[in-house]
Amino acid sequence: MFPLLLLLVPAAHAIVQLQYKPALTQSPRLEGATTASTFVLDQPRCVFDNYSNTDIWLVVALDKAAFTFDNTSAPGTNETSFQHFPDPVRAYMTLNATLANYPCPKPLRDITVLRVGSETSCVGDNARPTCNGPLPGPGPYWVKFLALQGSKPVAETDWSEPITLRTAKPASSISTTDSRHSAGMIAITTILSILFAILLAGLVAMLVFCSDSCGDSSTFSKPESVTVRRYNTHHVYDQPAARL
Repeated sequence: MFPLLLLLVPAAHAIVQLQYKPALTQSPRLEGATTASTFVLDQPRCVFDNYSNTDIWLVVALDKAAFTFDNTSAPGTNETSFQHFPDPVRAYMTLNATLANYPCPKPLRDITVLRVGSETSCVGDNARPTCNGPLPGPGPYWVKFLALQGSKPVAETDWSEPITLRTAKPASSISTTDSRHSAGMIAITTILSILFAILLAGLVAMLVFCSDSCGDSSTFSKPESVTVRRYNTHHVYDQPAARL
């Protein structure tokens, strides 16, 4: 009887493995689902319905730490602190929530995403070890949700697929000849610019020359005065009345 009880004790304290795998948000499709320091997850709606008295944490792990993470690690300690991630801490706990934060079913028009890495004000604040700070590199990262009842882990999801963040391209790697017509377009633009400059210079020179030459030739002479002479029609007289 006693050996049977010993077998039942570990089973009673086993963590329930929930059939849910965290994933990047697919609907609605977001342009910034991954950035250089953040990524966006779907909220675990209708996943922890049987664990109303628990705190639900997001565990963010780097490389192999996803397979060696200790579920009994307490959040808010040096062993799970964001400020010590990724060295020496290889997995940290953040985004504390309760079942009330993940209602089921989802209310209409409710925002149902989590952006991991969105807090910048607490990056260097050791008083906030559960900071949801920007991720320090491209990863890849693995995440899972873990439900704690007090300090006791009671349920967890599967680990996500590896999540790799975006990286900025160095300037030297940006090709200037991606388009087959780019070199030709540059040559045409240069030629047109030169022709336009020549045309503009010619127009300005013509205006200057015209203003000088036209100014010299445009003199006006005083018009001659017109003399109007008066002629007497001496052969015509007013005839007096017919003489009687």
